[in-house]
Amino acid sequence: MKRLPVVAVIGAGDAPPAVCKLAFAVGREIARRGAVLINGGLGGVMESAAAGARKEGGHTIGIIPGKDRRAANQHIEFAIATGIGEARNAVIVASADAVIAMRGEGGTLAEIGFALKLRKPIVALDSWPEIAGLSRADSAADAVALALKLVASKSRRR
Repeated sequence: MKRLPVVAVIGAGDAPPAVCKLAFAVGREIARRGAVLINGGLGGVMESAAAGARKEGGHTIGIIPGKDRRAANQHIEFAIATGIGEARNAVIVASADAVIAMRGEGGTLAEIGFALKLRKPIVALDSWPEIAGLSRADSAADAVALALKLVASKSRRR
């Protein structure tokens, strides 16, 4: 069975409206391209990206920090309660084929660190200019296209 590519969208849980609008567009683009969205399942960038993916009929997975799956935002199709707090960031990244990093804070930075350590393709979208080793994109469509291109390239090298 062929598995769909899984793209993590990471960013602030309390994001400003412009960032949430961009996250929504990223989620829509992930679904349009036939990939699955994974994230932390809560608010801000996570909720907006999931809303965009679901609007296009895409699949969403939320890795919840607590023990109650009902804590996931309403756009998460598959909520996975971990009970491991912020350590769930490692699970999100390990479960993804590629990561799109948007504006965020410490949790987002930790996820970027995990992605670098695990050698996952990372595309920064309007964020983290000071971190070397990240690919860059200027739009939601470009970010998703680049992430999926990097996944395909990595698959061909195996």
